[in-house]
Amino acid sequence: MLRSHMSVTTIQQLMELKIIPCLSLHRKLACLPHALGAVRWWSSYRPAPVLTATPVRALIDEKTSIKGRFLPPHCPVTVCARMHSEDGDLWEAFAHYNTKEDGTVNLSRDHSVGGSYLGCEPMGLFWGLQPAPGAREGLRLRKKNVETPYVVHMSLLEGHVSPSEGQSNELAAVTTERWYIAPGVRRREIRQNGVVGTLFLPPGPGPFPAILDLWGMGGGLIEYRSALFASRGYASLSLAYIGHKELPGPQNSVNVGDSYFKSAFHLLQDHRQVCADRIGIVGLSFGTYLTLRIATQTGVKPSCLICINGPVGSTVKLSDADGRTGHFEGDQKYWTYDDQGHVSFRDISLPANLSPESKVKLENLACPLMYIVGEDDLSCRSIENANVIEETLRATNKSHLFTRLSYPGAGHLIEPPYSPNSRTSLWSVKPQKLITLWGGHLAAHAAAQEDAWKKILDFMENNLRR
Repeated sequence: MLRSHMSVTTIQQLMELKIIPCLSLHRKLACLPHALGAVRWWSSYRPAPVLTATPVRALIDEKTSIKGRFLPPHCPVTVCARMHSEDGDLWEAFAHYNTKEDGTVNLSRDHSVGGSYLGCEPMGLFWGLQPAPGAREGLRLRKKNVETPYVVHMSLLEGHVSPSEGQSNELAAVTTERWYIAPGVRRREIRQNGVVGTLFLPPGPGPFPAILDLWGMGGGLIEYRSALFASRGYASLSLAYIGHKELPGPQNSVNVGDSYFKSAFHLLQDHRQVCADRIGIVGLSFGTYLTLRIATQTGVKPSCLICINGPVGSTVKLSDADGRTGHFEGDQKYWTYDDQGHVSFRDISLPANLSPESKVKLENLACPLMYIVGEDDLSCRSIENANVIEETLRATNKSHLFTRLSYPGAGHLIEPPYSPNSRTSLWSVKPQKLITLWGGHLAAHAAAQEDAWKKILDFMENNLRR
């Protein structure tokens, strides 16, 4: 009995002696990947990686915070954004990061070391979007239906990779929505007194300050900036004046005159939810010329003007004194081409090249004017036109009405913030295929859009609300 008892005791002691080294060995093996610098993405002791975007739904001019968690420390990762335009084209942006000691990556804090942009750019995955490799030539991202969002798929990839290579391992993903229109904003199609446009009204009874919204010679009815203005508390009328099927043809001419724009302004003034004495006008490109013309030659009295990269006269020969024009393609002597055959229209808008009869009467300006210059504008001589405005107003003792914003590296298409810039895009297919130059370097242009939008809203606040 004693021998048997000793045998059991011995066995128990031997088992205890073996258990302790086994536990110690397990702990050492678990630590081995960190000691060797290896990546262990999933394990029984670490949660799976997570990618978050906050808020998931936001207006296009709002920031989204993007973070990755539960990653190994000091490891290379790629954060990628991909989305399809309304025409089905794939756009993408990506950036390379290295995780912090705590296994996180935070785009509001961390610096990209490669990809679509470099440095700390919290919104770089949005403004850095470009057509994916193999896409159609000459794409430009423009929202057509403002009542639906852009849906952006964001993914966290293992290593520093290019998403287009197709070999990356997706660790986590999240989908975000980017909207131009806030909940409660009302959209109304306008077909009244010959005016073709879309009116956006903020939530509530009003009355609201208002803005008349004019785009350039690309034509059609562009609504997204107006929808965003309404989302910020302003009634906004996006106005078509060229290239729209419901306007007098042909579509490559401006076939409406001063009375048309005057009617549009009065339509806003007469609306029961608009403050009749608090209406501004905003114009980009050729819309700048129209904005200045309306304010100085039609008898209307806007409260303020915002002009973006545009001329002080018509870049197309006028066909009558009311402001109608000939065909856009009618006079090509000032068109220039780069070595890829892309066309630039910028020399047409040199003040010296503008026909004298089309130049606006700047001396009649009676309201504050903000003029925004992209110094890398390849479509308009914006600097020279801003100089003419400034010199004319100084000579007529109206310098106090003029504010100039000038942005190095920004191109022609200064739009709402965090939207991607197209340095070139398809202008027309008939009678010939034209790719036009807009200019703008991605990061500098993005910074200009963000700053300009804030100052536009401040300018409107000061001149339309107070």
